[in-house]
Amino acid sequence: MGLLQPESGLLFWMVISFGVVFVLLAKFGFPVITRMVEERRVYVEKSLEAAKQANEQLAGIKSESEALLQKAREEQMRILNEAAAAKQRIIEEAKAQAQNEGQKQLEEAKRQIRLEKEAAIREVRGQIAMLSVDIAEKVIRGKLDSSPAQMTMIERMLDEMPSMKQ
Repeated sequence: MGLLQPESGLLFWMVISFGVVFVLLAKFGFPVITRMVEERRVYVEKSLEAAKQANEQLAGIKSESEALLQKAREEQMRILNEAAAAKQRIIEEAKAQAQNEGQKQLEEAKRQIRLEKEAAIREVRGQIAMLSVDIAEKVIRGKLDSSPAQMTMIERMLDEMPSMKQ
């Protein structure tokens, strides 16, 4: 026979040895192999399920973080708006207080000027009165004699003086 056609005896022993190996593999090898393949399949399925759950949790965490970030931005805007309003209010209060203080200082300055003006007028009037008295005294000394007409005039002037002060 040729190289490609084995003899029948050789073929018989090849089939027998193949059958023995197949039976041994079927009895001891295939169950182990199928069990390992099944375990691997279960492990892969569990891993896929865990990955799916992890992705879902990650998506949930991502949406929560986006919500928290949005909330933080809103809180930041609220705080900034409150700060701007507080700044504006403080500026307005400071302006009002400065205006009131300026008004008080202006009123105080006007009052002080009025008091100083009145004091100056009183002082000038007092000086004028003193000068008038001095001038009158000098004039009267120069012309005073003991005539009864002059004595009457002096008495009349003395009587008129208290009525001028009232």
